[in-house]
Amino acid sequence: MSRILPVSLLTLCLFTVTFAVNLQAPLYDTYAAASDVGTTAITVAFAAYVGGLMPTLLLLGGLSDRIGRRIPIATALLLGTAATALLVQVPSWTSLVIARFLLGIGTGLATTAGTAYMTEIFGLKCAKTAALIVTSATSLGFGGGALATSISLMAQGPTLLPFSYIGLFVFAPALALISLGLPRIDMPKPVSLLRLPVFPKGTWVFGAAMALAWSTTGMTIAVVPLELAANDLGGWTGLVIFLAMFVGFLCQPIARRLANERALALGFFLIPIGFLVLLAGVWMNILAFVLIGTCITSAASYGFTYLASLAEVSSRAPNERARATAGLFVYAYFGFSLPVVASGVLAEMLGLLSAMVIFGAVQITLTAVIVMLWKRKATPPIQTSNADIGHAL
Repeated sequence: MSRILPVSLLTLCLFTVTFAVNLQAPLYDTYAAASDVGTTAITVAFAAYVGGLMPTLLLLGGLSDRIGRRIPIATALLLGTAATALLVQVPSWTSLVIARFLLGIGTGLATTAGTAYMTEIFGLKCAKTAALIVTSATSLGFGGGALATSISLMAQGPTLLPFSYIGLFVFAPALALISLGLPRIDMPKPVSLLRLPVFPKGTWVFGAAMALAWSTTGMTIAVVPLELAANDLGGWTGLVIFLAMFVGFLCQPIARRLANERALALGFFLIPIGFLVLLAGVWMNILAFVLIGTCITSAASYGFTYLASLAEVSSRAPNERARATAGLFVYAYFGFSLPVVASGVLAEMLGLLSAMVIFGAVQITLTAVIVMLWKRKATPPIQTSNADIGHAL
């Protein structure tokens, strides 16, 4: 059986699921204004996505082992459609919270099932190729939705039904039906429907790196656009969010050629540098610095760190790929959500810029601590033989 058709359709499904996630980002201010809420409320709505995703990862990360890979993917596509339709029918902050929650459930179902399915199509020997396709599709999807809505708003003017939403309404349900016809490669297992994620031994540093990297992405998506809007640069929000994912996609072929540990080390190096450049751009109101910093953090997050981490956990848990992927994303989305909400609270108290400065200081400190722990555990202790001791005496 040829791989081309199932790989292409699965890639398109994963892209569409993640395309829906940030589709509404350029309209955050509109939904917030409709309900007269502030910065904290916006970041809470943003993090509601993780409120739906985390329980899905923690309890249903291995669901596809029991019911197959296709049903969770089709369900995710329909959830993305329903969430977006809700925002069209009832444009408000409350609807945004509910929509983000539904999108989180969909992402949790699709990424765990999709990663396992893609690896099964290619085989374990090509696990890194499978991971590259998954990370490429999802990176483009996460960034493409926001950019599509921004372009739609520029073409249409102010509207609550941009062309990007209409495109999702047309293609996502059709893909849901098509996905159910994909070939079943996995062998169903008589396991419980509720299955906890697994954390393969030795992968803690990859999870910690994902948490750090995606916390920076979360700040770029949720908090930086608020500061841009405050400086009359809100029209650049879609491009910033797109760059936060797209540059990472461009770096993934380079990351594929590196050993996972080397790609991870490069990610650790680029994460704080990128955010410092971005912060300088916000501080001095220089858009070019904001865009350059966003590109650097994207390379770190969705380029080197994302691909290396996904490939590593897939290879270390060949019999539990879906649950291992769920475990990795528990780390990632813990970092993606909590710092953003905390920064939103700080922004209400101290201002957006001060909140970003505090985040940057914490990020640099944690990066240094994690890298030191990683290097210490990676360095084997010096073995001293009895002969050496006798010679020394």
